[in-house]
Amino acid sequence: MKISAVAFAALCIASVEGFAPLATRAVGKAAPAKAKPAPKKAATKVVKKAPVKKAPLFKLPVKKAPVKKAPVKKAAPVKKAPVKKAPVKKAPVKKVVKKAPAPKKVFKKAPVKKAAPVPTGGPSPSAAAWAAAGPSIALPFATAPATLDGSMLGDVGFDPFGFSTVPVGPWFTGVGGERMGELGNLAWYREAELVHGRIAQLAALGFVWPGIFGTLPGNDWSGVDAYSNTNPIEAFSQVPGFALLQIFVFMTSLEVRRIKIINEEGASYQPGDLRWGQGEGRWNPFKLDYTPEEYAEKQLQELKHCRLAMVGVFGLWAQAVASGEGVADQLGNAFVAPEYASKAGYFLPEGI
Repeated sequence: MKISAVAFAALCIASVEGFAPLATRAVGKAAPAKAKPAPKKAATKVVKKAPVKKAPLFKLPVKKAPVKKAPVKKAAPVKKAPVKKAPVKKAPVKKVVKKAPAPKKVFKKAPVKKAAPVPTGGPSPSAAAWAAAGPSIALPFATAPATLDGSMLGDVGFDPFGFSTVPVGPWFTGVGGERMGELGNLAWYREAELVHGRIAQLAALGFVWPGIFGTLPGNDWSGVDAYSNTNPIEAFSQVPGFALLQIFVFMTSLEVRRIKIINEEGASYQPGDLRWGQGEGRWNPFKLDYTPEEYAEKQLQELKHCRLAMVGVFGLWAQAVASGEGVADQLGNAFVAPEYASKAGYFLPEGI
């Protein structure tokens, strides 16, 4: 049984008060004198008060018994009956016929007049080139524009139509890059001159070869006499179409390769360069190895041969059309003396 400190102190005080009279007697004090009896008073009723129960100073802890909760049972789930939806009848859709839109009125705008170009002043580049023209070496009786200053190899001032005074037009856009359209840049014209000149040299050889060295043999498929005509103009219509197609494919492959080289090298491209001849990475079957001076001389020789071949092929074509004979046949008759040349005085009419 546990007792608190307050209860223990109360017990001590009560014990001291109980032993106090005993202690006074032991000490030997005299008893107090008896007093005289007082007169008797009327008796008074003593009312005893009911004892007041004092609350205990402390309560013992009462242990509460644990209350066990009864398990709550969950109600079983109520299954809902499936509700069937009644089918909804769709209302019939009426076709809506769209009316053609009313024609809109188009109001034509009045044409806007463009302002006349404002002159920038000064002569055109072509006029300026001809204004500063100098004497022509190729044509002493004519003048050469200032764009032909003699700095390019083979430049002799021959430009009667003034091609060098105008930039190259947009006919070859995308070929040559920044070389296109620059006034005074003759690289594109030099490229065209070399290409046409090389073709003209092959054509001149083709005009002479059949009459001197003979023609190709024919066969049953192409015809025995398909290649026997020595006149190039007439032979063109007798040659089988497959043979002409071979020539066309060969020329096309060369042109495609040439344009590819131009696009690869750009501004550093040298006109007429097909990557043949001397140099690193070039096809050089004849092992050519010229000095820079000799190489420039060979370039000039090729240029002169190209120009001569272009003029010569035009003459060969005109003569073949006029005479109807091949070049070799005409040259052979030129070296044979006629019958009347053996007679004396053949230059005089007969009968004199």
